[in-house]
Amino acid sequence: QVQVVESGGGLVQPGGSLRLSCVASGSIFRINAMGWYRQAPGKQRELVAAITSGGATTYAGSMKGRFTISRENAKTTVYLQMNSLKPEDTAVYYCNAHIQSGPAVPSRAYWGQGTQVTVSS
Repeated sequence: QVQVVESGGGLVQPGGSLRLSCVASGSIFRINAMGWYRQAPGKQRELVAAITSGGATTYAGSMKGRFTISRENAKTTVYLQMNSLKPEDTAVYYCNAHIQSGPAVPSRAYWGQGTQVTVSS
């Protein structure tokens, strides 16, 4: 069993900051890429940022320069530091992790339950 759990969402004023955390646990042999996606009401889920096991990062264009993704040393936790938040950043943010549960088991994507981020005055 593998679990992916996000935390850190909440209500913040425009221009404010939040830090999201995501922890993967359970039967994990190797974690490859991890990332954050978001889904606003009435919109499709979109990539926010991703980071490989080697530390290479990718950001969606509108998040570049405001958001920073990072991964801690044991590589089971990924963070998303969000600065200069705007009302249009309001969404449910989901963590995604590509995990192998065994040495001969193909990597598959696991999703967290999501954490709500609301940017409003």
